[in-house]
Amino acid sequence: MRYLHTMVRVKDLEASLHFYCELFGLTEIRRYENEKGRFTLVFLSAEKDLTRAREDMAPCLELTYNWDTEDYTGGRNFGHLAYEVDDIYAICQKLMDNGVTINRPPRDGHMAFVRSPDGISIEILQKGENLAPAEPWASMPNTGAW
Repeated sequence: MRYLHTMVRVKDLEASLHFYCELFGLTEIRRYENEKGRFTLVFLSAEKDLTRAREDMAPCLELTYNWDTEDYTGGRNFGHLAYEVDDIYAICQKLMDNGVTINRPPRDGHMAFVRSPDGISIEILQKGENLAPAEPWASMPNTGAW
């Protein structure tokens, strides 16, 4: 397993970039804009993590800017932790066997979401290529917010 990023939602991307980059000292290493989904993702890295972050895309802070205005309250601005795993089906099976609800099953062999006992959302991503769809994952419904 490898730690990837922590995602936080931001209301004003420019103000957030000023804070995180100009004042706090992080560096932007990648940006992804999705016109259809109406959001921008900006990945930032600390100075001593730059080489690794540029090569491996980790460890990073992901700023998520939703183009449509929204006020984030009650911790909604914190998004999720993300980890890359060697076998997404195996880790999801282990979690499920131990009573953890798989909120977003790995139907595509690539991504899943679970929650910690404290309600922290955790994104699990398959390392490398997606695994072939497999049961029971391929037909499992989403069971809640990610």
